[in-house]
Amino acid sequence: MPDQHASDGAGRARAAWALVITSVAGFMAALDNLVVTTALPSIRKDLGGALDDLEWTVSAYTLTFAVLLMFGAALGDRFGRRRLFIAGLTVFTGASAAAAMAPGIDSLIVARAVQGVGAAVMMPLTLTLLTAAVPAAKRGTVYGIWGAVNGLAVASGPLIGGSLTEHVSWHWIFWLNVPLGVITLPLARLRLAESYGTGARLDVPGTLLASGGLFGIVYGLVRGPADGWTDTLVLTALFAGAALLIGFVLYSSRAAAPMLPMRLFRSRSFSGINAASLLMFVGMFGSIFLLSQYMQGVLGYSPTEAGLRMLPWTGMPMLVAPMAGILSDRIGGRPVVAAGLALQAAGLGYMAAVATADASYAVQLPALIISGVGMALYFAPAANLVMSSVRPQEQGIASGANNALREVGGALGIAVMSSIFSAQGGYESAQSFVDGLRPALVTGSAVVALAAVAALVIPARRSAARIGAGDGAGAQQTPGHVLGTGSETGSPEAASLKTSAR
Repeated sequence: MPDQHASDGAGRARAAWALVITSVAGFMAALDNLVVTTALPSIRKDLGGALDDLEWTVSAYTLTFAVLLMFGAALGDRFGRRRLFIAGLTVFTGASAAAAMAPGIDSLIVARAVQGVGAAVMMPLTLTLLTAAVPAAKRGTVYGIWGAVNGLAVASGPLIGGSLTEHVSWHWIFWLNVPLGVITLPLARLRLAESYGTGARLDVPGTLLASGGLFGIVYGLVRGPADGWTDTLVLTALFAGAALLIGFVLYSSRAAAPMLPMRLFRSRSFSGINAASLLMFVGMFGSIFLLSQYMQGVLGYSPTEAGLRMLPWTGMPMLVAPMAGILSDRIGGRPVVAAGLALQAAGLGYMAAVATADASYAVQLPALIISGVGMALYFAPAANLVMSSVRPQEQGIASGANNALREVGGALGIAVMSSIFSAQGGYESAQSFVDGLRPALVTGSAVVALAAVAALVIPARRSAARIGAGDGAGAQQTPGHVLGTGSETGSPEAASLKTSAR
């Protein structure tokens, strides 16, 4: 018995360290998506550059991050997830220091692009390493904490960037990553266990097709609002990107060992949660992008004041997401994710209804709270559903694919909602801004409502449990995914039933 207690204690310590390390790394990568936005005027004052150059300080990171996510996950599966996680974190930390010390706008853009490379290798492996360290029955709770930290990073980027820029210096939005990275690197080496994927060779044709396709799509979406959707380069990028992604799907359907097996999408769990994630990020990213400007440009708050007033939305994941993880362990992730997305849609719709040129904070507060609870309910169970819908050796690429779809969704959300905003309003006056904001928020609400519908495609937990307890052939499949049947088991109980059946 003492040996058993010691083993249990070591397992809990390993899981706790994995949670801390992966949460810090995930926070750093997610934060840098939006942290720069509120610092752009100060960066332009110090480093110069045209508006186009300032946009690239944001876009360079988004591009390399989104394009290389699946490739980073594939590298980890092939050469060791801990090893590549450490490599990605090293690149990200070094590039953050280079960005903080950038002498000019061009060198800052290059450093941001390299940051995106490091984040693309590091980010998908955080979830894979965490899954390997935590027992199945506890994953919902742990994913809840991990999701809370990542959700907070995405939503609080403008607050952190604005506060550091306003009270210290814009350089510190990048220096912030350096001590975090320096502390986390040795901990990752000492406290994380190494793991591998299938061990197959890297899929070079698939990697080139996927990376090229994602580059074209994301580039077109990023440049569309600024250059115009009829711009030759934008249209070329979008059509070429779409053609390459279609080629990737066709190639992966026939290849012997593809980077992203298309059979995974026969799983209702995998397809449903990825569709929900894509749509969620379309609505959420576009809304945060416009609402942060609304609070500052229309209502007259400083960057710090605006960030503090958005805390009921951005801070809610820290309170609710851990409870959402526990709830998903008990009743399954599907109802929690669907409820969260429905609340997020309701919150955005409410905000669209009450947004005026002189709206009081009290009027906005219910919308912020509803949206915050909805976002918190989504993040933790979504991670669990992604990782439990595939075989353990395929969890790295599943995480990479899900993160890539989220990044594409974020870029698409900003592009679409900016276009709606520009068509219906503008920056000429407070009322003009509101005229553009309201239809954009209504669109965001409708898209997130579609995400809730997509989440309902995921099989119910009770159905999954019956599959897990079914015939001997089914019980021999990997927990979390019954290949070729379209039926998935995402619950810890189903996994344990299959294990005992073996």
